[in-house]
Amino acid sequence: MLTFDTKTTSNFPKKEFETFQDNHLSTLKKIIETNPDTDAHKNDLGWFKIDKWASDQCISELNVLAEKVRNNADVLVLVGVGGSNQAARAVIEALSKKNAKCKIVYAGINLSANYYNKLLDDITDKEVYVDIIAKNFETLEPGIGFRIFKPFLQKKYGNSYSKHMIVTGTIGSPFEELAKAENYPFLIFPTDIGGRYSAFSDVGLFPMAVAGIDITELIKGAREIRNALQKNQTVSNPAYRYACFRNYLLQNDYKIEILAHFEPQLDLFGRWWTQLFAESEGKEDKGIYPVSLSYSEDLHSVGQYVQQGQKDLLETFLIVDNKSSSLTIQPSHVGDNFDYLNGKDLWDINKVSEYSTIEAHRQINVPVFEIHLSELSTKSYGELFYFFEFAVYISGTILDINPFDQPGVEAYKTLMFKGLGK
Repeated sequence: MLTFDTKTTSNFPKKEFETFQDNHLSTLKKIIETNPDTDAHKNDLGWFKIDKWASDQCISELNVLAEKVRNNADVLVLVGVGGSNQAARAVIEALSKKNAKCKIVYAGINLSANYYNKLLDDITDKEVYVDIIAKNFETLEPGIGFRIFKPFLQKKYGNSYSKHMIVTGTIGSPFEELAKAENYPFLIFPTDIGGRYSAFSDVGLFPMAVAGIDITELIKGAREIRNALQKNQTVSNPAYRYACFRNYLLQNDYKIEILAHFEPQLDLFGRWWTQLFAESEGKEDKGIYPVSLSYSEDLHSVGQYVQQGQKDLLETFLIVDNKSSSLTIQPSHVGDNFDYLNGKDLWDINKVSEYSTIEAHRQINVPVFEIHLSELSTKSYGELFYFFEFAVYISGTILDINPFDQPGVEAYKTLMFKGLGK
């Protein structure tokens, strides 16, 4: 199970922070004792106990449909934007096998004609299924995806095209009525889960299952960390400590948080994390600006700013403890001045770089937090998703904002729909 550790700087006021933690402990108690059916946020807490939308029966039914798609398709086009596909993409791109029979490709993530034309060209000669994910089917990107892939499937499969069009939407919505009228297979986008919290529902679990991900393991990891977090009402609760550090530092003018890692498999998880915290806390002129960096590459760009730019940031490292891959550096037998690498394992070199980066940033008074994973696995992704969802619930409550809405997203939409003549 993941663990949380801090590498606070030498000038960090520990006693003042401990007082901050003690003063907000009632928030943790209140959240742990939340009844998702009666709480003020009941319309947003479908993820809180996990089993409502990810029960053993739900998982079994999803696996049946996923196996059918996997056995009949070369490609599943996952059409969704933001929270509708971030969690699935993070897991699929990190853990799916290269020789998986059904490849997952993504649409709805942009409005680029060039991107869509290339995608359509790439899948023309493939057996294709499409999963359109839209909670209310009013967002532009999945609407465009539907308008593009419906005629594509009709041309390819004729009257049987509807078997290849899967719809993930809200029960009782016009999208469900459309699915019934056209005889599309229908999956549920829960009304009580926002997109960025939807990893443990049909929204995230179905495409993962099609990709060959063991979603039972994902839920197992989420359940284990949920049980640990919801049994601990003390200041040692790791999600609570993380939330308190963030809020304490924010009130002391730390305005940026970096989620950093040394494993590129975590790149898309960083995108999910960025959306989770940006949409949950970036409102009412509050919140820490979240940004995800992939080291060592970004050490040669943003790393310069971290080292010598403004001192208004904190850094959270995702660290994988156990070796998952090995590559020994061989002698080159030429005068390249890299003989000090002879016989060293690239995993160990990466770890030295990771440790050195943490120490270099601590030395210039960047507060560093470490979240340790024993390995990068389906189960650990379940732990990470739930840990951060639980933590942002606590953090947003301490910040005194609603961590489940995103009213600012609507501003550009109003202007965009006006420009499009809606």
